[in-house]
Amino acid sequence: MLIEMKDICRDFPQGNDVIHILKNISLSVEKGDYLAIMGPSGSGKTTLMNIIGCLDTPTSGHYLLDGEEVRGSGDNHLADIRNAKIGFVFQSFYLLPGLTVLDNVCLPLLYANVPKAERRERAAAALERIGLADRMDFYPNQISGGQSQRVAIARAMINDPLLLLADEPTGALDSASGKQVLSLFDGLNENGTTIVLITDNQSVASRARGTKYILDGEFVEKGVLEA
Repeated sequence: MLIEMKDICRDFPQGNDVIHILKNISLSVEKGDYLAIMGPSGSGKTTLMNIIGCLDTPTSGHYLLDGEEVRGSGDNHLADIRNAKIGFVFQSFYLLPGLTVLDNVCLPLLYANVPKAERRERAAAALERIGLADRMDFYPNQISGGQSQRVAIARAMINDPLLLLADEPTGALDSASGKQVLSLFDGLNENGTTIVLITDNQSVASRARGTKYILDGEFVEKGVLEA
């Protein structure tokens, strides 16, 4: 099992009150799974994504990632976990504008202290695989949105993470570019990458092999979400 969550709660203080964002969430994801987590704005899916991605920690409950208890880890160790085990793909791409496409893909390897020649070689090979070898010396403002998201995917996968965590990855793309990105995800999953996809789009969620529905911080049946 790659992800094991048991009774995860996330509370935020607000004045004299406490806002309960996640309420006793339990989730299991096996290695090689492709899971969509679907819910409307304000449902708690982004908070859950942040906890799955070790960007935040739960108030209570247990979260084991690849057998390691995450809750209680310090910021430095969480950063190490993210760099070694998780690749992120966000709606907004988050490419650094002052770096070329190649150097953007190199970044996780830089943080992992991989020598320059090796990281550039690996990044070039990653761009070749997604059909962007001819764009490696371009800057982010010189490529399209669909190309930018493919670069972000190459960057997310450069360290061969155990988990690819995607937050609305097609939300800023036209339909054709979105289909290209989802086809890349299909291929990655077929090759063994575990994917957790956060979305409010049913057609995007349908590409996954399973879907969990979240509403008001709790997992619910699909019919409850549609009511």
